[in-house]
Amino acid sequence: MNGFADSASALVPELVAVRRELHAVAEIGLHLPETQALLLRELDGLGLEVSVGAGLSSVTAVLRGARPGPVVLLRADMDALPVAEATGLPFASPYATMHACGHDLHMAGLLGAARLLAARRRELPGAVVFMFQPGEEGYAGARLMIEEGVLDAAGDTPVAAYALHVDTMTDAGTFVTRPGPMMASVSAATLTLRGTGGHAAMPHQGVDPVPVAAELVLAVQTFGARRLPATDPAVLSVTGIRSDSAAGNVLSETVTLVLNVRTFSDGTRARVRDDLPALLTGIANAYGCSLEIDWVDSYPVTVNDPDETAVVLDALRSAHGPERVRVLEAPSPASEDFAYVLEHVPGVLVFLGVAPAEGRAPLHSDRAVFDDGQLGLHAATLAGLAWDRVHRRGR
Repeated sequence: MNGFADSASALVPELVAVRRELHAVAEIGLHLPETQALLLRELDGLGLEVSVGAGLSSVTAVLRGARPGPVVLLRADMDALPVAEATGLPFASPYATMHACGHDLHMAGLLGAARLLAARRRELPGAVVFMFQPGEEGYAGARLMIEEGVLDAAGDTPVAAYALHVDTMTDAGTFVTRPGPMMASVSAATLTLRGTGGHAAMPHQGVDPVPVAAELVLAVQTFGARRLPATDPAVLSVTGIRSDSAAGNVLSETVTLVLNVRTFSDGTRARVRDDLPALLTGIANAYGCSLEIDWVDSYPVTVNDPDETAVVLDALRSAHGPERVRVLEAPSPASEDFAYVLEHVPGVLVFLGVAPAEGRAPLHSDRAVFDDGQLGLHAATLAGLAWDRVHRRGR
């Protein structure tokens, strides 16, 4: 795209090397000192304005062009997962952590885009912000970076934001996206159900919360199937049940259930949050139990700007042919904290296929293997999207 392909191809060996170095030092959460140090090393000498986060190991780099123009933001996430790697690769993480979601490729691809754009800064109007973000896997690192000012790093608010996310189940070199909702919101709830406990031989003398917990599980599933429209659904999962009984002949006094909720609109998210607790509390009370609900809203819906998505789809089809560009019919039920950026800036999240020739395993698997030969395409695409946007008139 925009003449970056040849230069990006020449960078592939270097990008593969740094990706594998990043893969081997996989760190989780918000504080990633080794990962941050590697990124700072790779950004050194590019003539960028580089800063690091105060409360997290983020890295922000600003490339200023030779003349005035708009600001565009490009984002990569940095953190790994608490997964013990089972790929057997020579550069596998030696710790009980793994870049099983491809964030090592995201960082390497964005480093490549920074190199490509820095080499053409004399032709570049405006500025490009490179956002390297820790804590995507459940820590809301994007929200924290926004609070620390990443959207103001170049002085003006970005007019657009773009991110690529690799996928091990999509054919290598294939792009996948859609306008509007792209990925689900995620919320969680802990339900603490209390009865009285008692002797297992005489359950009538107390209130046993275990069968009531079973009723709550069924109610959660029925709520999703019968209280929500099929055109705007939610994915409701009870992901854990545990009781406080330590003996086989003792009735539980307390049962704890863990609930995970995925929705594709703010309206459905609010309805689940407001209506489901009332239903579950009513069921618990009917059986003589009390119910406490600790509800935590996490990532919002990831919403691709329709106008930006149309432009991105046209550019990808023009560069790679329509056969390598797919439009999702429905949003993914997985979640992404790039959603926080897209709440403030119109932009697009695109999936890039990096499936290996053999042995496909899904993201987050301990056997996930990525075709890092696609890093040149990754870097050129990010650079091209930013280049097109700073040269495009309008919002």
